[in-house]
Amino acid sequence: MIYLDDLKYFLDQFFAIHRFTEDSSGVYRRSNRPIRRFGLALEPWPQLTEWAIACRIDALFLHRPWKLKPEQLPADVGVVAYHLAFDERLTLSFNPRLAEVLNISELEVLGEKAGRPIGMLGNIPAQSFASYSFYLDEVFGGQDEVHACEQSEVKRVAVVGAMNEALVREAKARGADVYITGQFRQPARQAVKETGIGVIVVGHRRSEEWGLRALAGVVRERWSSLEVVLPSCNSGRDVPPERLH
Repeated sequence: MIYLDDLKYFLDQFFAIHRFTEDSSGVYRRSNRPIRRFGLALEPWPQLTEWAIACRIDALFLHRPWKLKPEQLPADVGVVAYHLAFDERLTLSFNPRLAEVLNISELEVLGEKAGRPIGMLGNIPAQSFASYSFYLDEVFGGQDEVHACEQSEVKRVAVVGAMNEALVREAKARGADVYITGQFRQPARQAVKETGIGVIVVGHRRSEEWGLRALAGVVRERWSSLEVVLPSCNSGRDVPPERLH
């Protein structure tokens, strides 16, 4: 049988939480209930109770657990929570899993925070900006903003969970044709204009939803007997649940 401490131990290792001393991670609500069905969500939402009962959840992963109310889950359903480590391991950061999906090779670190990489830089098969933008739209399910680059062909991209003038200029100086991020930060706008780098803003929420789907795959790879259950990729909204087997 699988128990909450087994999940915690595995996720602690996967997320390398020893590197995130400023962030609390691990068991958020303890339980001794055997786990056959593991739910994953970004945060509590109004229909969480109905979803958890309908899907027979034995334990739950939350990215942002702070608004969870005790009455939203059956008393014996345990919760594990990982915030900063999830963002830096499974969203727009130095994320080899995402790099593989985005066809980025020869990865290099771009930017650091507290000694940890916050972005990656690498090569992609040569193609038009429009083609790669469409590909990202398929991966993330949408985009907030798109600013085309000056050149007709793109070969090198940066993926960064932050955006400022220094990062944009460094990315361009190191050959990036496109800067992929979650939110367009105004202090970087002049650098984008001057360098001519393309920008694709996929949206912070969409990057988290991609990370949640990726985490489902990671957990399945570890336990063949564990059923992983996610809400719709619009988790947090009033939508029917979608089960991923």
